[in-house]
Amino acid sequence: MPGQSTPIAFTVGARRVFCVNRELEPVVFSLEEALAGSLPTLPPLAREIDGMRVLSAPLAMASAIRTRFPNHIAGAQEEFRRHYIAMDGSFEDYLAQFSGKTRSTLRRKAKKFASADGGTLDVRAYRSRAEVAQFLDLAQPLSQRTYQARLLDAGLPDSEEARAAMLADAAAGNMRCFVLFLAGEPVAYLALPVRGDTLVYAHLGYDPAHASLSPGTVLQMEALRLLFAEDRFRYFDFTEGEGTHKALFGTHSIACCSFLLLRKTFANRILLGARNAFDAGVAQVKAMTRNGGSLASARKLLRS
Repeated sequence: MPGQSTPIAFTVGARRVFCVNRELEPVVFSLEEALAGSLPTLPPLAREIDGMRVLSAPLAMASAIRTRFPNHIAGAQEEFRRHYIAMDGSFEDYLAQFSGKTRSTLRRKAKKFASADGGTLDVRAYRSRAEVAQFLDLAQPLSQRTYQARLLDAGLPDSEEARAAMLADAAAGNMRCFVLFLAGEPVAYLALPVRGDTLVYAHLGYDPAHASLSPGTVLQMEALRLLFAEDRFRYFDFTEGEGTHKALFGTHSIACCSFLLLRKTFANRILLGARNAFDAGVAQVKAMTRNGGSLASARKLLRS
């Protein structure tokens, strides 16, 4: 089975400095698998595959997973809280979990956005194959303007294969997409594949020109209101990675990690060693600045 050309990125904060590609087989834990502590089915790796990219594994299982692959080197481990929403109640039940101050802030943001657009929120939902095709036509140009696309290479995928996969999911009833409009123009989008009873937080983006109106937050809340009304889903999975947005909207979390398992070759040893040294240097710079070190000292350390 062919792997995926995967960039092993050297990053400072959200900015990618450079990357090295490897052919890796993704091993992705669904939220249900992570909560149950069960390992996904692992296909045998073809000879030309450099290894695996393990995504969103329960932190408690990381050691056991590495032990199962003694001929691989583990590295580039990232640890995070995997936030999710348990959708076993109503939207009103969900809102009740926020503090009064947070509920007030969310209402104020929605009212502010609506006031900028004549007094109502224009949020449109897309789920059929034809509707999701329309969603992609609206959201793709917007995605190119988002910081997710410009800085993180994480905008909406624009390949024919990715489009076909989303349309196939939509035809099977397994896509939920939303767009928030302002004066008739799209300013934020949200794309959610459906996996079983779980909504997967795949792509959220908004026009930075309207950041002061909090379009991402406004769209997230309105989409959740519509999704709770379907009374179909068990979880809303915010997937891997930390973030204030995920922490705010999530009701629960589980300690997870993502890491690489590369074949034990000289080149892979050098690559993972360089990545680990780079991450350690970035962490040292961050610690220095937090502890009162000057910006000039931080720059000097980065140059050394």
